[in-house]
Amino acid sequence: MAVTDEAIEKIKSMIVSGALRPGDRLPRESELAAALGLSRNSLREAVRALSLIRILDVRQGDGTYVTSLDPGLLLGALSFAVDFHRDDTAQEFLAVRRILEPAATAMAAARISEDELDALTGRLDALGSDPPVEELVAADLEFHRVVARASGNAVLWSLLDGLSGPATRARVWRALTGQDAVGRTLHEHRAILGALRDRDAEAARSWATVHINGAEQWLRPALGRPDLP
Repeated sequence: MAVTDEAIEKIKSMIVSGALRPGDRLPRESELAAALGLSRNSLREAVRALSLIRILDVRQGDGTYVTSLDPGLLLGALSFAVDFHRDDTAQEFLAVRRILEPAATAMAAARISEDELDALTGRLDALGSDPPVEELVAADLEFHRVVARASGNAVLWSLLDGLSGPATRARVWRALTGQDAVGRTLHEHRAILGALRDRDAEAARSWATVHINGAEQWLRPALGRPDLP
């Protein structure tokens, strides 16, 4: 195991064991290095790596702290990594969304507030029937974020938010070249909202599945991979 990897594992063990808790300040660098049997350089590299994935928060002039370890914070790094996907894997990201998003939408049926539903409806009304692609994509992203967050499961909505990188591109392609993609997207959003207003979890799940399936069906021929499952 590389020295830096060993240092990362030792700090991770302290956090997992509860020796360091969310919000705790790490001991001074010299003290921690001695306690863990590490060089100060390897400890520094480990802290830098853990700060990049939001496990640690380095505050200049103050010290290094364990972050809140909130799922939204930790999984936020996922979206950065996902942006490096190859175009030929976009289908696979959509397949993951097809598994997760209908479940989140069904869960939201019991939790989403009337104010949130009204705000989403107002945003749809403001778009009109033929919005510019940029506005449609922004509204689509916000729609799915609000619904997923309303599931009440921070891990689930953080995962879905992290997958929005390739989903964003697929939406743009679909809006630009898919037959009546704009009209279908707006119709499906209204159908999902209707199910959520009725507090009908199964209808919400079904419409969310239809929505993701539509994107997948468009993407297969667009990528030249009709054989993909």
